[in-house]
Amino acid sequence: MGGFFGVAAKENCTLDLFYGVDYHSHLGTRRGGMAVHGAKGFSRAIHNIENSPFRTKFERDVEELQGNLGIGCISDYEPQPLLVQSHLGSFAITTVGKINNLNELVQQIYANGHTHFLEMSGGQINATELVAALMNQKDSILEGIQYVQEMVDGSMTLLLLTPEGIYAARDRYGRTPLVIGEKEGAYCVSFENFAYINLGYSHYKELGPGEIAFVTPEAVTTLKAPGDELKICSFLWVYYGYPTSSYEGINVEEMRYRCGSMLAKRDENLVRPDSVAGVPDSGVAHAIGYANESGIPYARPFIKYTPTWPRSFMPQNQAQRNLIARMKLIPVHALIKGKKLLLIDDSIVRGTQLRETTEFLYNSGAKEVHVRPACPPLIYGCKYLNFSRSKSELDLITRRIISEREGEHVEEALADYADPTTERYAALLEAIRREQNFTTLRFHRLDDLIASIGLPPCNLCTYCFNGKE
Repeated sequence: MGGFFGVAAKENCTLDLFYGVDYHSHLGTRRGGMAVHGAKGFSRAIHNIENSPFRTKFERDVEELQGNLGIGCISDYEPQPLLVQSHLGSFAITTVGKINNLNELVQQIYANGHTHFLEMSGGQINATELVAALMNQKDSILEGIQYVQEMVDGSMTLLLLTPEGIYAARDRYGRTPLVIGEKEGAYCVSFENFAYINLGYSHYKELGPGEIAFVTPEAVTTLKAPGDELKICSFLWVYYGYPTSSYEGINVEEMRYRCGSMLAKRDENLVRPDSVAGVPDSGVAHAIGYANESGIPYARPFIKYTPTWPRSFMPQNQAQRNLIARMKLIPVHALIKGKKLLLIDDSIVRGTQLRETTEFLYNSGAKEVHVRPACPPLIYGCKYLNFSRSKSELDLITRRIISEREGEHVEEALADYADPTTERYAALLEAIRREQNFTTLRFHRLDDLIASIGLPPCNLCTYCFNGKE
């Protein structure tokens, strides 16, 4: 996915920018970058963060990047922020989102006289460069941002740094968050609202869907009012959001407690394990909610080894990712041997990592392993955010099983598989349970997930669960 942070201050902003971006490290694993503007104009640094965290890669840059205006990012994909010079002036830009119609937009820009794009490894075009090229079709930055919001099929939230201030634009339907903090002499713009608290900022406002603001050290000016239609990603609360984050006023940790509580209520004491455990890190709060509701003790039968394997140390190669995921979790045999365990993970995507986790629990002496994913089955690949590296929907364990069962009739059967009241849904769960070797399996229902969040259903994007936009 990715996250970003920006600062507009009367004094040098580099330290605030450095630590604010670092607080987004849970959102990406591949690239980090910062760009500032000061007396000497624009300066920028971009580093690969696949094998070491953002902070260690950018400590030297903090001394060199001097300015009172700056933006930075953690990215799972393209290098950014980019520095651009055009008829709109010089600016730096960073984005979070997904462009489904990238090829069509590229061809359109070629037709309008744009001659080339810089090609990344693998022959791909940097999506942030494409956004800048789209903006440059218009006569002003504001018009350009609005044009991007209209033309992109998917989602696009961005920060754009000019010598005068920062443009902050939230996706047209607010699928990702964008918040502003304030302190004396400075404003900041952030994906995560907790990122600025320890830097001395307090909450100023949360941008609405499609809202565009211009941020300077002195003021925040609304350039485009928010739209009426909100479709924020429900998976932010389930997995990507840091526990201290809040979106639309709803805290991630609190939502996960409610989620776990509802999972326990659905179980209605049908299983009585010796303990409840969460797969670190995002499954832990769900498990605490389950334990509190059910009265079954919470325990940690395996511990995540964080000194050298924090979440951001994850390579792009899937086989290596699976190996590292397995290396991170170290079993506590005394809490496993002879025990019946109920395990809560945030989700099941491919199923590879959770199956291996289950196997090492059995190999460590567990009698039973009951699994409760904290969201419904992922039936559809996300169209709006790059939250998974899956190249095909058949990478999803659900779609592979559905394809094996339905053959050429997959599409017409998907709605049934997403409905927890149908026989097809029950058959899907049983097929996953057998393949993964779980004792029992029960997913969080979509209606319960929506209730756990607490927003009206029409304000949430649930596409990956039910295919409804």
